[in-house]
This record gives sequence, structure tokens and C-alpha cells, in this order.
Amino acid sequence: MSPETAIATLVADRLARRRAGDPPLILGLCGAQGSGKSTIAARLAKQVERSAILSLDDLYLTRAERQRMARAVHPLFATRGVPGTHDVALGVETIAAIARGEAVSLPRFDKAIDDRAPQSTWPLAPEGCELLIFEGWCVGARAEDEAALIAPLNALEALEDADGIWRRHGNTALATDYPRLFAPINALMLMIPPDWSTVLRWRTQQEEALRRTHGSGAGVMDDAQLARFVSHYERLTRHIWAEMPGRADLCLMLAEDRTLAA
Repeated sequence: MSPETAIATLVADRLARRRAGDPPLILGLCGAQGSGKSTIAARLAKQVERSAILSLDDLYLTRAERQRMARAVHPLFATRGVPGTHDVALGVETIAAIARGEAVSLPRFDKAIDDRAPQSTWPLAPEGCELLIFEGWCVGARAEDEAALIAPLNALEALEDADGIWRRHGNTALATDYPRLFAPINALMLMIPPDWSTVLRWRTQQEEALRRTHGSGAGVMDDAQLARFVSHYERLTRHIWAEMPGRADLCLMLAEDRTLAA
């Protein structure tokens, strides 16, 4: 059985239980960068006529907003990704509108320019949506204990966040702001790769594809930039691997080739 089949089976079972007039099934699909979330989400959506996909990545604050945050709080917040760099209110409003059965525009973020795409390009979720796939690298995540934040985890934290301001601020946002974004999820899926080095390799493959499409424009990183970029995500990713399996509806262990290991 493939990861996609395992998830699709659970989704089909949950949808079969829905009755006319029920709110949509909101599937939270959590997985490290490059694990195949977007591909699985797209294929699942094709199997359900009235479905929509919302990516956590599409809820990033604009580049200008993150630059202001970098000046006011910590320079590392200029980089998209960690809790605190998302427009939580936009996500909450979008999901609530879908839950009400409304046709609503789905936010989109253009990673090649590191900024939100024009609203005129946003796709529309169908009226009476039955399935919303909410996917992202930390969808459904919970905050760490404060004591876990004291020691830096990697070189990025040691050299650029020695006083812990950046990681504490992001953790506080995850504890206080993000629960309302994740609360509507009623089926949580988690995909875990073999190790952290696999995450970097998968993310490198994604960036190579972006380079082929967009060239070396703004937001497209070389290998050194990418290694530093992925370091922003390491702490919370490892915490998710340790904390989420005990409460996820389905936890899938992936092999290096993204097939299902367990």
C-alpha cells in the first residue's frame, strides 16, 4: 500500500459517513518538506468532485510584512516558514467560509518571488465543498515546552538566535495563535521521513525543479542558501515527529523513495 492509498482509504471512509448538510471533512496533512504532500493532495482532490486544497505555505505573510517583522522582532523572521510568518486570520477566515459551504477564493503564495500571488490569480473553492485538504509542514503542530527552547538545536540557532528570541517568539505564536487555525481539522495525517538528512535531500529536489521553471530569480536558492533555509524548520519538524504520532488519526513512516515503510 502506498502513502496515497492509505490516506485515500481513510478519507473515503470518513466521507462515507457524511450526511447531506454536514460540514466538509477537513483533512490536515502534515509532512516534512519534500515528502509529497502537494502531490498526494492534488490526487485526492481529483477523487472528490467538490473538494479544495489549502496549503499552509499559501498563508505566508507578504514579503513586506515579514520584513517589518524582521525589524521589529528578529531578523530571522524575514524568512518565510516558521510559526509567526503566516497570516493566521486569513487562514481562519478562509476555512470558516468553506465550512459554511461558501465558494471562496483560496490564497496563493508565489515562492519564486517570495511574495503573495495577486488575488486575481487565486482559485475558487467550490460551493458546498465536501473535502478540504489543508496541507503543510507543520499543520496541526503544538508548541514545545519552554525548557526545550533554551539550548540551540543547530548552527543557525547558535549563530543567529543565540539569545533565543526568534525561537521563543515562534513557539509562543504556535501556542497562542495557531490553535484556532488548526482547530477545524477533523482528520489529521502525519508523514515521517527516515531522518533529517532525507528532508534536506527531498527539499533540494524541489528547489532544482523551481530553478528549471523560474531560473535563478528572487526566491530561488542555491545549495548553500537552501541548507540554511531548511535549518529554520528543523526544530519544529523534529518536535512534530516526537509529539504528533500519538494523536494523529494516521501516521505513515516513509522510506527514502517516499514509499510506505510502516
